[in-house]
Amino acid sequence: MAVRFVLVGGFLGAGKTTTLARLARHYHSQGKRVGIVTNDQADSLVDTAMLQRQGWNVEEVAGACFCCRFDELVQRLESLAQTARPEVILAEPVGSCTDLAATVIQPLRHLYPQQVQVAPYVVLFKPSHGQRILRGEPAGGFSPKAAYIFCKQLEEADAIALNRIDELTPSQRQELVQLVRHRFPHKPLLSLSARTGEGFHALIELLEQQGQFGQHLLDIDYDVYAAGEAELGWLNATTRWQAEQPVPLDTLVQAVVQQLADVCRVHKAEIAHLKGIGWDESGAYAVANVVSNDGASQLSLSSGAWTPQAELIINARVATDPTWLAEQLHAVLSEQGQRWNAQVEIVRQRTLRPGRPVPTYRYSQVQA
Repeated sequence: MAVRFVLVGGFLGAGKTTTLARLARHYHSQGKRVGIVTNDQADSLVDTAMLQRQGWNVEEVAGACFCCRFDELVQRLESLAQTARPEVILAEPVGSCTDLAATVIQPLRHLYPQQVQVAPYVVLFKPSHGQRILRGEPAGGFSPKAAYIFCKQLEEADAIALNRIDELTPSQRQELVQLVRHRFPHKPLLSLSARTGEGFHALIELLEQQGQFGQHLLDIDYDVYAAGEAELGWLNATTRWQAEQPVPLDTLVQAVVQQLADVCRVHKAEIAHLKGIGWDESGAYAVANVVSNDGASQLSLSSGAWTPQAELIINARVATDPTWLAEQLHAVLSEQGQRWNAQVEIVRQRTLRPGRPVPTYRYSQVQA
């Protein structure tokens, strides 16, 4: 029996991981076995660490997008099939990637029709940047090339889901619905909050539809696409903390994320997504994130724990030089270490600008 493959796309900070976690809980409540595949340009992912700590079977494709690591994606699907025997596999691509209908969905449908049954491809709409981009304001805080990726993601979707509606006023919701419908008049449009669950039943119903999905193959300029991705600086860092006295884990994680976000704002380096997870030896964990320069840090998952020892992972995707971003993180870690009377060790760090996408496959026509 083919496994149901649910790919949820969307720009950096759109809420893909929160959506996958809620979907996983739903399918689990229905008695279905669930597997998850995360994806990033580098390893040491907040998303993977968080989902694993929630008890899910998670595989990770790191180092490039699903499209460029298609064979590895298939290997991860096969690994889950052997270890977890899932009936549903949830997957989230890198938030700066697009053209997935041609490079991921069509190859899966064509090459593995007996093993994989593809669900509708839903792309989450991120309000904080999407509103400015669709209004025609200066690139939503990014260059036109990065905004190009944002719009192409929506163009290839089977359906668009306006996420984070719990953060919007009724008038803001109404404006965004009008903007999306004007730009993409023939796309099914949902409104939901993955965090609170509002409107989530409609997403579940949509994902249960049967059919030939992923057919919106893009006419896309890979030069513009590659340049848009390359404007984003990537930083993944794993740190270890040892304090003289127990410290509040929630406050520590949020303070690191907030201070780094403040530095980015001062230097007008637009945040696409900045997130952190911290955990202690007991397994308690906290997650904080910032999704734009206009927003404050949110403690999306609270631990309530106090601990003298902790590990923190920081993932930052910001329109700036990644080397500069790493320097700012080091300064933040030093200051927060002094604040909490803690020794801070950087266990692993990776900085990069995404390279040009080179898909393993790219289908120019929809496969029967």
